[in-house]
Amino acid sequence: MDSAPANSARHVVVMGVSGCGKSTVARRIAERTGFLFADADDYHSEENVDRMRRGVPLNDADRVPWLNRLAWWLAHQDRLGVSTVLACSALRRSYRDILRSGAPTLDFVHLAGPMQVIQLRLAHRAGHYMPSSLLESQYAALEPLQDDENGIVLDLAETPDELTTDAIERLKLPTIAG
Repeated sequence: MDSAPANSARHVVVMGVSGCGKSTVARRIAERTGFLFADADDYHSEENVDRMRRGVPLNDADRVPWLNRLAWWLAHQDRLGVSTVLACSALRRSYRDILRSGAPTLDFVHLAGPMQVIQLRLAHRAGHYMPSSLLESQYAALEPLQDDENGIVLDLAETPDELTTDAIERLKLPTIAG
């Protein structure tokens, strides 16, 4: 993994299928590092949200404008020198490539685990527009990190605190006193 110069912004994407804990872990990384947090779900168009609510999987044509908005956000923060942590599914290599176009120092934290674990989590999750019926399509689309991509894979069976600590330590992210 390439390390960024000490004075440059760092950018982390916590990735994985819906229900794996991306938002929780990303928020905790942000709290411990002082990085600016964003949830990619907040950048979906109303049309995309409506499709997902109806149980219709998004296709690449639906996702590309969303990914471009996220890449722009990363680029904007990078120009400002602001380090970020983004919760984003980033399921395919091509999606991660779009995100990388926005920030030169982008690391991925893939929260990975069996579909059965995620199905149980989704069954108990309330208030999210992503129905559990779309989980199978997400696993079908998922392309693991490749050797030339900066990032780590963590077992989502760990607690959110353990995942957060592992991510910070393995990526050598700076932490704030607290």
